[in-house]
Amino acid sequence: MIYLRGTTDFNIEESTVITFGKFDGIHRGHRLLLDTVLQKKTDDLKAVVFTFDIPPRKKVEDDRGDVLTTNEEKMHVFENMGIDYVVECPFTEEIRNMDAVDFIRMMVEKLHVKYMVVGTDFHFGHNRMGDYQLLLEYADKFGYEVQVIEKIQSDGRDISSTYIREYIKEGNIEKANELLGYSFFVQGIVEHGNEIGRTIGFPTVNLVPEDDKLLPPFGVYITRILIGGEEYCGITNVGCKPTIEGDNPIGVETHVLDFSDDVYDMAVEVEFLHRIRAEVKFASIDELKAQLQQDIKIARIYFDL
Repeated sequence: MIYLRGTTDFNIEESTVITFGKFDGIHRGHRLLLDTVLQKKTDDLKAVVFTFDIPPRKKVEDDRGDVLTTNEEKMHVFENMGIDYVVECPFTEEIRNMDAVDFIRMMVEKLHVKYMVVGTDFHFGHNRMGDYQLLLEYADKFGYEVQVIEKIQSDGRDISSTYIREYIKEGNIEKANELLGYSFFVQGIVEHGNEIGRTIGFPTVNLVPEDDKLLPPFGVYITRILIGGEEYCGITNVGCKPTIEGDNPIGVETHVLDFSDDVYDMAVEVEFLHRIRAEVKFASIDELKAQLQQDIKIARIYFDL
């Protein structure tokens, strides 16, 4: 996959089929757009995702980010799906003020677009004046085709990144996963922690998520872990380890069941399946150990181990 970013002077010489959006979460609605693009893809028609590089919102102190998928996570998913190009266009003043018809012209001239796949809510151009109806109106003039995809709903509401964030923030992992169409995950490189878990018999795989990554409420979760192409079962604590002395950063710590390999500096994916309990500050390490034993029993029942 080729990733074009950091400039408005992008160009693809091959003919393309394209879709547009932020694709945060790459949820079921997004997948319908992407799957349609991939169905149109041929040796002579490359699959393209077009998105804007918009600066993140300013955070207040101690506020976590709110993206369901970080930029790196999205690129990983796009590449695995078979997308050929991702164009991340800087949201410059020129782009922001571009007339909607000029935006269409730019797509055709710079990206050789022959087929556009868009949702009914797609808007573009200055003051969001362009929509799918304008794309249809200019299709013959510019020589492309358009397929318009209806929004997918759940419980009478359009599936959206905002909708999914609400469930993640509530800790309702099952409902969030239903809307996503896959298990909410955190990816990262395993880092060295304080190794307290190892000394008390519960070694952990430690990830420090990017600041803009949304995390579920602090607590312990049943998770599935992908390491080196293999799947494992485990429990994961999201939080600051309040029982352990010191100023501990927010982290994702996973105890992988029946696993003892050294995975430091390896890429790992942790998929969230179910919330067991909230994070608790225990009076002693012994109390923490006793609770972890109970958490593991719950996970073993969940996985039928």
